Amino acid sequence: ILHCQEVSTMLDKKIFGARLYKLREDTKMSQQAVADLLGVTRTQISDMEHGKSGTNLDRLYQLCEFYKVSADYLLGITDDPLWRGK
Repeated sequence: ILHCQEVSTMLDKKIFGARLYKLREDTKMSQQAVADLLGVTRTQISDMEHGKSGTNLDRLYQLCEFYKVSADYLLGITDDPLWRGK
């Protein structure tokens, strides 16, 4: 039996992955290009996009800044992608 927190975590990774994939596709970037940007492997990007893994806070910030979207959007907290950074 899954606890609510475990289900919520799985859904967040899937939303995060789907949004990361869409942003990458919209900018016509390869997984390798995003991996190079973050200093990770292409496999790690693939795992993120498929909801198998998340990322750390530093990389989340890098993604938000690069794609100009809010962390709340990437994490599935809101559907509003508006970037409010500098």
